[in-house]
Amino acid sequence: MEKNKKQLARCAWVSSDPLYIAYHDNEWGMPVSDDRKLFEFLVLEGAQAGLSWLTVLKKRENYRKAFEGFDPVKVADFDEKKIQSLLGDPGIIRNNLKVRSAVTNAKAFLEIQKEFGSFAEYSWRFTGGKPIDNRFKSIKEVPAKTPESDALSKDLKKRGFKFVGSTIIYAHMQAVGMVNDHTVDCFRHAEVGRLIKG
Repeated sequence: MEKNKKQLARCAWVSSDPLYIAYHDNEWGMPVSDDRKLFEFLVLEGAQAGLSWLTVLKKRENYRKAFEGFDPVKVADFDEKKIQSLLGDPGIIRNNLKVRSAVTNAKAFLEIQKEFGSFAEYSWRFTGGKPIDNRFKSIKEVPAKTPESDALSKDLKKRGFKFVGSTIIYAHMQAVGMVNDHTVDCFRHAEVGRLIKG
């Protein structure tokens, strides 16, 4: 089975790095309804702005420790002392605006949970409550943003979120399976598509 896994056709953006392959094969595009996981991806996508996703993946475990397992309640409570200690942590991306935005976003995230019951309930409304199953033949066809990501980005900004531009939010939507953007030649396209259809 392992030999077959290595020979499988994957999306063109996947490098030969085992971490990237595991992320693509097991996580990317899988529909997520768990709020803590959704918050994790919001923090990581914000941290990734201007950098490669692989850079973020390599620091993911450090982020998990630094950000209290991505518990939004705990992150919302981070004070200046904690923020300063994070800015001195070489295990994460030490960008002042990105670190502070995670705390700001945690507070806004909790407000959405109060209003809608869960962040999943809120965010999935932007795709009609189910994943959009795209059928792109090549990576060139995959958009950087869509009307759905524009709408979600605009609403998040209105609610006080930072680092949530439409391109970042579309990457988030791809990661958490709000869209299936595996290209049709990728072995995961059909697998994720079957999962979506139930």
